Amino acid sequence: MTDLPKHYDPQEVESKWSARWLENGTFHRTPEQGGDPFCIVIPPPNVTGILHMGHALNNTIQDVLTRWHSMQGYNALWVPGTDHAGIATQNVVERALKKEGKTRHDIGREAFVERVWQWREEYGGTINRQLKRLGCALDWDRERFTMDEGLSNAVREVFIRLYDKGLIYRGEYIINWCPRCLTALSDEESEHEDTNGKLYHIRYPVKGREDAFIVVATTRPETMLGDVAVAMNPKDERYRHLSGQQLVLPILGRELAIIEDDYVDPAFGTGLVKVTPAHDPNDFEMGRRHNLENLNVMNHDGTMNEAAGPYAGMDRFACRKKLVSDLEMQGFLEKIEDHQHAVGHCYRCHTVVEPRLSKQWFVNMKPLAEPALAAVKDGRIRFVPERWNKVYIEWMENIRDWCISRQIWWGHRIPIFYCDACDHTWADRGQPETCPSCGAGNIRQDEDVLDTWFSSWLWPFSVFNWPEENRDLSFYYPTTTLCTASEIIFFWVARMVMAGFEFMGDIPFSQVYIHGTVRDDSGRKMSKSLGNSIDPLDIIEHTSADALRFSLMMLTATGQDVYVSKEKFEVGRNFGTKIWNAARFMQMHNREAGVDPANLKLDPESWRPDDWHIVARIEDAGKACQDCLEKFRLNDYALTMYEFMWHSFCDWYVEYAKEALGGDDVRRREQTLSIMFYVFSRAIRLLHPLMPHLTEELWHSMGYGDGDRSILFSEWPLEADSMLRNLAEPHVEYVDRKHELIRAARNLRADYGIAPSSKVDFVTSGLVESDAVWNIPLFTA
Repeated sequence: MTDLPKHYDPQEVESKWSARWLENGTFHRTPEQGGDPFCIVIPPPNVTGILHMGHALNNTIQDVLTRWHSMQGYNALWVPGTDHAGIATQNVVERALKKEGKTRHDIGREAFVERVWQWREEYGGTINRQLKRLGCALDWDRERFTMDEGLSNAVREVFIRLYDKGLIYRGEYIINWCPRCLTALSDEESEHEDTNGKLYHIRYPVKGREDAFIVVATTRPETMLGDVAVAMNPKDERYRHLSGQQLVLPILGRELAIIEDDYVDPAFGTGLVKVTPAHDPNDFEMGRRHNLENLNVMNHDGTMNEAAGPYAGMDRFACRKKLVSDLEMQGFLEKIEDHQHAVGHCYRCHTVVEPRLSKQWFVNMKPLAEPALAAVKDGRIRFVPERWNKVYIEWMENIRDWCISRQIWWGHRIPIFYCDACDHTWADRGQPETCPSCGAGNIRQDEDVLDTWFSSWLWPFSVFNWPEENRDLSFYYPTTTLCTASEIIFFWVARMVMAGFEFMGDIPFSQVYIHGTVRDDSGRKMSKSLGNSIDPLDIIEHTSADALRFSLMMLTATGQDVYVSKEKFEVGRNFGTKIWNAARFMQMHNREAGVDPANLKLDPESWRPDDWHIVARIEDAGKACQDCLEKFRLNDYALTMYEFMWHSFCDWYVEYAKEALGGDDVRRREQTLSIMFYVFSRAIRLLHPLMPHLTEELWHSMGYGDGDRSILFSEWPLEADSMLRNLAEPHVEYVDRKHELIRAARNLRADYGIAPSSKVDFVTSGLVESDAVWNIPLFTA
């Protein structure tokens, strides 16, 4: 046993154990170590990332689950890694170049990619250092990066297998285009935000009929410059007289056909819609059915091109303003209405996304979705909370093809090659020098890179060096639990399930815990732009990592949003200090008694009701903790330990024990301390997943530990001696009622202003014995 300092210094304790865990390889796992596997793969944070409160929440939950399973004897592995984050990382490096007065095009692709790798080496490890500071039990010997050699091999292998099966194809379709990042985005990467916009009602003259016009409504008037037709529903008798006639496009004067299509809803607006196949996905499909021209009026940067006539060179929104003014001046503007609608924004830079006709690479997702859908329906994969099953199923049943190509330079380059001599196109695992069809050397690789998520969806097996067959892969796959946020169910979770079935023939994990969003006390999502974010590193610095972890878990009801403020983290700090002081109290009284915490000699025959009561309470706490963790009720788990340690142990038993510890009965003093050490040992093991640094320090300082062996390898205190608990039962209700009496006595003393130094007799009725007289000793209420 090592004497604890008078004051708890969490910074010193946490720094000490973080370093020692890494030095000792405490979190390293291999199949050879034995035990049933329990495996979590971290949702890889972006290599550009720094720890925010959402990371702190997500990773604390994963750490709690990993440590809990380790203490139950599982071979519990938590795999770390980072994501190369194509668009985000490229943007960071491009901003750095801009400060030098350069663009990526100035230095060229190869030099730019090298600059990104340099940036990654210099700054890319920040979030991993912060996760270590949080106390995460990640096996850092297994750290992976989505662009490392092993994962790059997996990405190429997957692409080629899907390409050879005909599930990857190239086609010209309307895609989501970010004019700021200059790349295509998947449907999931275009985040729709409710926007207070305008609905513009525009008059289209009927050709050859003076003063005759029809009215169409649009939220994007600048796209009318690309109109090639106006559509009506064939069953709409209101416009039957227009069949076969021509309209005139305002401003530009181009003739437009009137077509009939069932897609048009007669009840929406005027029942007529403008058809702009190059700038709207529904119009594109109508255009294909009617063999219409795809007239693109925008450049890739969101400016208008030469097809926009007098508006060429203008930004799309400047064009909108000028065009509306011109329409009004020339009598073509019927009216403008306020209109709230959902507008797509780039998930990275929040620029308004532009639907744009473009040739891109896609994955046909329907065949991949079928087994992934069945796995959730039949319960092989379970979402917690269960309500997310419905969200997953609805998305999978209506899945659309995945646009996987990106027009950036940082990422996995698409392994497709073209021969300029014979026009042969093929996929290759390597870097060919000649065409396999004609032998010519003038070949080139596709310029695009793959969507970042194309590497992430392979994460549960690629981290174990798939496609190589090896012991790690067969032992740890399928993994056990995935812990993530709801916003990436479609980005990542669903795709991992599809990839698991397609390439491993099995589910990637059996349960998915979806935690809530971190919000401020007003209910607003935390963000830098709102100025309401709390830096978890500041909380760690001013309280401790354990305080941060414990406080977050106390606030984390199953699947519910987490409402935090700086003041709420004081709970964790005060709790840590309370536990520390209790440990010091035990050490102080044990200097003379000399009880060996590692070799306790319990004598239940000499126990009194309060002794039995505290033993029963710690056993009940252990069962409650197990039940809460099995059901992902993390706040109830934390609350169980808070209530036990603060109230049952510190407030009641420690106070009760003072009389025995200060008395002359040596055997009674030793037995009381033995009970305290027994209970405290079980309590700090139950607390370990929540507060790993503090409990590790106390485990060793109190004399429980065996050398450098971590508390992580001690037994999770689930099952106690059942006979001991049964013997305790008769005393539990008695002591509970005695505690109620004492609380009532304290309240009465306060109500009547009785000095703490005064002893008072209280007459009770119907409690244990009738009309008993209790001598209430001094209590501090």
